[in-house]
Amino acid sequence: MKAGATTVSQSWEDIVFENRNKDYGAYINRKSYSKSVVVAAGITFLVLIFVLAFPAIKEFFGSFGEKEEVVMKNTTVVSLDQPPPISPNQPPPPDVRIPPPVKTIIKFLPPKVTDKEVVEEEEMPTIEEIKDNETGSVDQEGTGEVIFEEPVEEAKGEDPNKVFLVVEQPPEFEGGLEAMYKYLSKNVKYPASARRMNIEGSVFVGFVVDADGKISEASIIKGISADCDKEALRVVQAMPKWRPGKQSGRPVRVKYVLPIKYKLD
Repeated sequence: MKAGATTVSQSWEDIVFENRNKDYGAYINRKSYSKSVVVAAGITFLVLIFVLAFPAIKEFFGSFGEKEEVVMKNTTVVSLDQPPPISPNQPPPPDVRIPPPVKTIIKFLPPKVTDKEVVEEEEMPTIEEIKDNETGSVDQEGTGEVIFEEPVEEAKGEDPNKVFLVVEQPPEFEGGLEAMYKYLSKNVKYPASARRMNIEGSVFVGFVVDADGKISEASIIKGISADCDKEALRVVQAMPKWRPGKQSGRPVRVKYVLPIKYKLD
């Protein structure tokens, strides 16, 4: 190379197409090939990154439009077993036994065969008297039959407002335990606050079944939370009339304890 000459770097496309028609499409394609390869590789890389990150992007943007799903839990109520007496030392009701009536007996001794002369000192009973009465060695006046058409009267001086713990015939919800179960299942509502805090357990409600079947003096004996106790007390106070308990055949006031169970499914 001569001194003073200008050195010009040429690409391999210029060298290949030197002294050729560069307006031909092959020269242009070869000239832009490297740049096209780089652009295509960049686009492919970006698409690959987008495909791999799509699940995370969808979850991120989808969380703004979703509403919090409220899961309602079902409830089951009620343990309806007959509760034990409040005081285990409470004596059982007295056993009232009425002695049987004394029947009328007429004196009649069977005749004996003897060779002596018999002197009759008393008149012999007639056939009708023997049929209607029992016979024996002596005469005895009877008291007649004992028939009770009405319940035994209340003992004088007994307090009519006395509350019994144990009676001969306990009080009963109208229709029995099955009807009580349906009533409680329909009316007891699980408090939302207790559901959120996962509170479970049994609320023991004590009350008095009056002589006319009404519910009175309802109170919480053992509770689990303020809202659950309040709801159990409300349902018990709203109960319809019961069949009253009976003692000696008469309706009396009876103390009753009802457990209401709250359980989350």
